[in-house]
Amino acid sequence: MSWSDLYRQKLVSADEAVKVVKSGDWVDYGDFAGSVQDLDRALAKRKDELLDVKVRSVTRAAPAEICNVDPEGQHFTYNNWHFSGLDRKYSDQGLCYFIPFLFREAPSMYRNFLDVDVAMLTVSPMDEHGFFNFGLQSAFSKATIDKAKIVIVEVNQNMPRVLGGYEECVHITDVDYIVESSNWAIPQIPAPKITEVDQKIAQMIVNELEDGSCIQLGIGGMPNAVGKLIAQSDLKNLGVHTEMFVDAYVDMYEAGRVTGLNKSIDKGKMVFTFAMGTQKLYDFCHNNPIIASYPVDYTNTPHIMAQNEKLVSINNAIEIDLFGQVCSESAGIRQISGTGGQVDFFEGAYLSKGGKAFCCFTATFKDKQGNLKSRIKPLLTPGAIVTTPRTVAMYIVTEYGIVNLKGKSTWERAEALISIAHPEFHDELIKEAEKMNIWRKSNKK
Repeated sequence: MSWSDLYRQKLVSADEAVKVVKSGDWVDYGDFAGSVQDLDRALAKRKDELLDVKVRSVTRAAPAEICNVDPEGQHFTYNNWHFSGLDRKYSDQGLCYFIPFLFREAPSMYRNFLDVDVAMLTVSPMDEHGFFNFGLQSAFSKATIDKAKIVIVEVNQNMPRVLGGYEECVHITDVDYIVESSNWAIPQIPAPKITEVDQKIAQMIVNELEDGSCIQLGIGGMPNAVGKLIAQSDLKNLGVHTEMFVDAYVDMYEAGRVTGLNKSIDKGKMVFTFAMGTQKLYDFCHNNPIIASYPVDYTNTPHIMAQNEKLVSINNAIEIDLFGQVCSESAGIRQISGTGGQVDFFEGAYLSKGGKAFCCFTATFKDKQGNLKSRIKPLLTPGAIVTTPRTVAMYIVTEYGIVNLKGKSTWERAEALISIAHPEFHDELIKEAEKMNIWRKSNKK
């Protein structure tokens, strides 16, 4: 039997495919821009037939119909590894639950601990050898399929075919059902607007970079601002080893800044585990030999990434306390995003020869009442999640400067962090540091 014959044999409609889901099942939807859409809508139609179906996804970029049709959450329970803006809204309504994890651990979590009754993943069209490519997201797709009792692929003509290192595809013999989608447009995620403060902070970080640095950019306006400035700089022979691949990398490559020739592993390749951005990025990813998609336990494992010298990690934060504890994922108990790979890359950059890990944020923000608040606080907001422990934090950056917390005692940390806080909050922070016995009389004020 040819692969085409087998394809036709396994081809069903979305409505037919979701009939395999039973009450009590754990169902995976895939992740990021490739989270299934037609199968989600088909499953939502079965609401009244099902109870206690648990669904997992990651940073979903399209509405989840199972949540929209079940506002009381009686039939479906939606769970997510890292919130998007949509996931956050569902969480605020009590319809989405967060799953804490270190990103690099996802494949082993699936293989060792999790139940997957039905895996549904978006893929690009089958090639002549019978393989479906995972497209823009291969983070733990193969691990999910390996654990699943039933595998359904949702084929989308618009999903780029992304070349990989390994585990970037699945063979038709490992698939139970094939659904040809409505070819919905892959969600585009434009980079957040870059502010003047973002630009100022980004320039400080770019000044710390060297020729041959290997770059990781996190999510948000600040890392993207760094990427834009790198593209406009005269830096040479930069490498890319990241979890998230964004438009800024395309700008850096087209400007001639990225060659990857100084990398120790994957020389000449731009390495990532998922991509989210605009159509410009997706077109760049399609069948492009310069890039390589890997599972997240390759991209995010510290001792692997650290083989590249001068690894530079650039990430955001919501707030930090005077002990150096970084919260990058919640506002109090309200989940905003997730841990993701911040800890992974902070550790990897530290292990890399000449590596640097930057945590950058604006020194202040305005609350809903318009009051100016400091992001550098005596203690984290009650309920705030510690994303990066004080033992892992390295360079902290605001518009008022850069400090390195490595090797610093509690009083040195307090002094360093207060020095890059908004001047309006210095006296208040010093008083609180004194109360907590982390301020010496000889500290600089």
